[in-house]
Amino acid sequence: MSLEALKYPIGKFEKPEIIGQDLIDSWISDIEAFPTRLNDLVDGLSVEEKNWKYRPAGWSIKQVVHHCGDSHMNSIIRFKWTLTEDTPTIKAYYEERWAELTDGLDDDLSSSLLFIEGLHKKWIMLLRSLNSTDLEKEFVHPEHGNRVSLKENVGIYAWHCNHHLAHINQALEGKGKYN
Repeated sequence: MSLEALKYPIGKFEKPEIIGQDLIDSWISDIEAFPTRLNDLVDGLSVEEKNWKYRPAGWSIKQVVHHCGDSHMNSIIRFKWTLTEDTPTIKAYYEERWAELTDGLDDDLSSSLLFIEGLHKKWIMLLRSLNSTDLEKEFVHPEHGNRVSLKENVGIYAWHCNHHLAHINQALEGKGKYN
């Protein structure tokens, strides 16, 4: 398997030309199911297994789990900025540096799993409250200067959830061969 395929096991996010309510609802369902699906994948893993990587020079399972908490926390904040400000420029962060901090390297996943569960409950409540006007609101991403609508961002984060679940599955299937 190529490094690109290992890095993007479900492919890169591709924005659909038309983002209708049915698609948004499906994406919200993916985001809502993420904490349970994540827990199911990592429950009972040994410390050795939590340290398996999904690709050469990639993150370990534990780093992926901790990253999802960090990333999804940033996402809900971006949604709230966009709902309360006029086309804000969001704050980017160095996710690869965050993954190397002490909490990103912790073998105990319980706090991140609890955090993700609680965060997703708040996030889903917020996402389900959005009307068509809210979903058209946009933020500016400073890394590329592009405007991103909230409806597109729902899709990006549904993809993000599935992308990292695929990474964990890949690491488990590889049984440490990428370490």
